[in-house]
Parts: sequence; structure tokens; C-alpha cells
Amino acid sequence: MSRRVPDEDDVRTRPNPRGSRPRTKERPRHADAVPGRVLTVDRGRSTVLVGEDTAQEVEVTAVKARELGRAGVVVGDRVHLVGDTSGAPDTLARVVRVDERRTVLRRSADDDDPVERVLVAGADQLAVVVAAADPAPRTGLVDRCLVAALDAGMDALLVVTKGDLADPAPLLEAYAALDTPAVVLRRAAGAGGPEDADGGGPPRHDAAGLAALRERLRGRTTVLVGHSGVGKSTLVNALVPDAGRATGRVNDVTGRGRHTSSSALALRLPGPAGGPPEGWVVDTPGVRSFGLAHVRPGSLLAAFPDLEPGSDDCPRGCTHDEPECALDAYAASGAAGEAGPARLASLRRLLRSRSGEEAAAGAARDAAARERRREPPEHPGGPPVASGP
Repeated sequence: MSRRVPDEDDVRTRPNPRGSRPRTKERPRHADAVPGRVLTVDRGRSTVLVGEDTAQEVEVTAVKARELGRAGVVVGDRVHLVGDTSGAPDTLARVVRVDERRTVLRRSADDDDPVERVLVAGADQLAVVVAAADPAPRTGLVDRCLVAALDAGMDALLVVTKGDLADPAPLLEAYAALDTPAVVLRRAAGAGGPEDADGGGPPRHDAAGLAALRERLRGRTTVLVGHSGVGKSTLVNALVPDAGRATGRVNDVTGRGRHTSSSALALRLPGPAGGPPEGWVVDTPGVRSFGLAHVRPGSLLAAFPDLEPGSDDCPRGCTHDEPECALDAYAASGAAGEAGPARLASLRRLLRSRSGEEAAAGAARDAAARERRREPPEHPGGPPVASGP
């Protein structure tokens, strides 16, 4: 019996014509993609401003396209969209490209956590919001935010709220050597009482303080970071009356605030008398910790150009916070100027904050305070948070 020669009918074909399509690494170019700015990200969906500063401006809801892989989308990103970009209800677009980020503000959960979390992209100023009282100032977070700002190439600004409840001078003095600009906000005369719970009441800050802060925010994209309860959302409502950010009160027992914002949100800073916008502010949720695992100590010294030349005589691998460090003699000689010793002390405080020593000291102070009050820890078995981050 002779063997039959196979023909095309013997080739098995898949019933699904798409299943036999050869794979390719080429991806669509999306030449018609529409540019936009990410305003907020919530549970995988982004609100993107399209047609910014034009008559066709609209907010579009979008999801990340599969071809972006693990690349995340964060507030402040400049992205490109395809799909339905009309902004109509129940429509959805796709983010297919993310532009290169000009600046990136990052943090980790802890100082030994290798996973970095990007908070905001494209900002050029970080405003650390701290209360003069209620809750008491916690300099650990301030130090860490300054470190993160220096590492990200952002300018730093210290905003002290509730300046009418306690003298802010000691807090301002602690950061004078860092040349960090500061603005103090006080409650407006006759305001009295707590802020409205729904955030819809009139601004509670004095006009002079708000005007000084607006001057620092004009023409910039500023990220507001601070502990819960320091009045950050109330401040945002004063700067952007239509923001409607929820506000809360400080717990009388724990001295901590309650989280009222669940996600970061970019808002336009309106101009005076209904004029054109003067910048952007990004409100972020209140933080309990600000890890700096991604920051290298060398990048901190670069932010102190008056001290950096003194490191030439340091021993190899010097941490700049040890007895053999040459910066001590350099600052003492006056080579770094009259403020050299104070500047060196500030640098070392930031270095210790980076290594977690300031957090440990804050935890010890917390434990001692609870012992005096005979209060149980708020988080049994976990690290308490007070002066530390």
C-alpha cells in the first residue's frame, strides 16, 4: 500500500482566526494620542485634564494601557490618551504614553524598605506643613521631607499653621541655618473655634499670612505634605475656595489628626479677583511615616555647597557624622562662614534623620510621655510615631 502525500487539508487550523496571528514586539505609535495632565489617581483610574487653558478643556477618566506594563501613573504626570477623550459621563480613555518626569518626589515605607513609592511628578516645590500646636510640631517629618526635596531637586518651603496657638519662633530657629524660607499662618481675628467639619466655611487664616504664602506659590507647582491634623486641607480650601477638601479635628487623647484625604489631588491656584490661575498646588493625604531608603548621604552634602569643600580631607567612606570627619575642623576654622557650625549641625540632623536615629529618639520620647500619662500605646507592638516621621 502506497503512502498518501499530505496536502493542505491535513493542516490543523485554529477555529479562532485571531489565535493564528503571529506575535510582534512592535506597538502602536498612537500618533493621534491627546496630551493631558494627571490630576488625581484613585483605584487604578486617573482623572486627566485635557486641552489645558483652552476653550476645549475637559477632565477625562482614563485607565493605564496594557503596553505600559508595570510603569505607574501618578499625579502630575504628563500623559497621552487614546479612546474617548470627550469627558462625557461613563466614558473611558486609555493612557498609552507617559512623558519623561522632570522631578519625582519619592518615599519608602521605612528606611530599610527597598520599594520606592512615587508621590508626585513634575513639581518644583515641596511645602512641609507643620502646626505650631495642636498637634505639637514633629520635626522628624520636617527633616525627612527636606531630605526628600533636596534629593528630588525641588525647593523646600516651611509652612507653619496655627501660629496663634503657640510661639513658632523656636521651630523657625531650628531651620534658620538651612536657609529654608518659612511662612507663618495665624487664625483670622474673630474666627475663634474650630474649622467647619465639611470644609465649606470661610477661610480661617489671616489675610497677611495667606498673601505671603501665595507669593511663594505663584508660578510654581507645589506639593503640600504634612501629618494629619496640621490644617493642610483647611489651608487648601483657603487657597482654592472651590476645592471642598474635607477637614477633621485633632484627637484630644492621642494628639493626632484623622485622615480626611485618601488620594493626592492637583488643584489650580486661582488668581486674585477671578484672574488667570497663578500656579498649581497638590494636596496629599496626611502621612505617618516618610522613609528615605532611596536617598544617598552624598546627595545631602551636595545641598550644602558651603560645607562640601571641607569633605576633601575626610577619610574614605566618611559618613560625615563621625569623630574623624574633617567637616568639624572646616566649620570651626570659619571657612564655611559665620553660620558654618550651625549649618553642619543641620546637615548632621538630616543625616541622622535619613538613618532613622531621629525616629528612634522620637519613639523614646513618645514612650516616656505615655508612661507619664499612663496611657497604653496606640499601636501595640508597632513603632510609635511622634517627633519622628
